[in-house]
Amino acid sequence: MPLTFIIFQALTIFVEILDYLILARVFLSWLPFGRDNPIIRFIYALTEPILAPIRNMLQKSPLGGPGMIIDFSPIIAFFLIRLVLSIIGRLLLAG
Repeated sequence: MPLTFIIFQALTIFVEILDYLILARVFLSWLPFGRDNPIIRFIYALTEPILAPIRNMLQKSPLGGPGMIIDFSPIIAFFLIRLVLSIIGRLLLAG
């Protein structure tokens, strides 16, 4: 098995785990849990570096703003992460 395929498989598993963490964060935002729980803090610590820049860009856009009711950053993060994985996969496996 080529090394590039193994690297791509590892990246795919990492992205899947990241997707589940973002999805868990979305569900946690709907529930009345405090952020003092260690598991919730862990999920927020791993997902905030991805979601915060997207959220900041959305707030600066004409569609967003400080009063934005729905946070679309997880949806955009899903698409961007998959796009990056697809580009990396094509670069690694095109040979």
